[in-house]
Amino acid sequence: MSALIEFKGFNKFFGEQQVLNGIDLKVQPGEVIVILGPSGCGKSTLLRCLNGLEVAHGGSLNFAGRELLDKGTDWREVRQQIGMVFQSYHLFPHMSVLDNVLLGPVKVQKRDRREARAQAEALLERVGLLDKRDAFPRQLSGGQQQRIAIVRSLCMNPKVMLFDEVTAALDPEMVKEVLEVIQGLAREGMTLLIVTHEMAFARAVADRIVFMDAGRILEQHPPEIFFTNPQTARAQQFLEKFSFVAALPKTTQIKELELP
Repeated sequence: MSALIEFKGFNKFFGEQQVLNGIDLKVQPGEVIVILGPSGCGKSTLLRCLNGLEVAHGGSLNFAGRELLDKGTDWREVRQQIGMVFQSYHLFPHMSVLDNVLLGPVKVQKRDRREARAQAEALLERVGLLDKRDAFPRQLSGGQQQRIAIVRSLCMNPKVMLFDEVTAALDPEMVKEVLEVIQGLAREGMTLLIVTHEMAFARAVADRIVFMDAGRILEQHPPEIFFTNPQTARAQQFLEKFSFVAALPKTTQIKELELP
């Protein structure tokens, strides 16, 4: 099976600082990749490069059989296939929930509004927020706004979803409801790349853990190997803060986890 995403010798600089150094990574269709590592190691930058929000400085990035680093790449078109959800919700405050969700499908993809609305309402029902379709963002909790942001991306029918620390700005009691939505996408076979510091969630949802430090990928393993037998001293040091995760079985469901 051909990889959906492939980084080869991928480099990125901020000024003279190299933040991504020779990244080699393949992602298969339907695979759930969780990227772990200390703050500042390049995790979020990697996702932003995949979505064209940061300019690469060398190497190759192939998506769905296309080389994205070619000068002729239409990133506006590519982003319709690569959904991304950030720490901040970025909902338009003057628009209702439904109008926020429909903006991309109707204005960008030029889809029929009735067809797009039917999909949007189905997705809102799926995340338990159909009754909020006419509400405005200020009337929603942080967890509700983040679930709306996920629905907005899903309504574009992307081939892959990127999640960049989507629970970092949430109160602890709102974290679980967002993670359960992401876990549902994983169960349905959607390709996901997830940057998170929620170790229990990573252990439960990932097909593969990618561990980064100082702009490099140091390890790539299934979670049962990474969390119980990390191969590098740096990964071992990182996991010492999360030693409880090693005892969690792969089949543990999010709703059963005692998330902080």
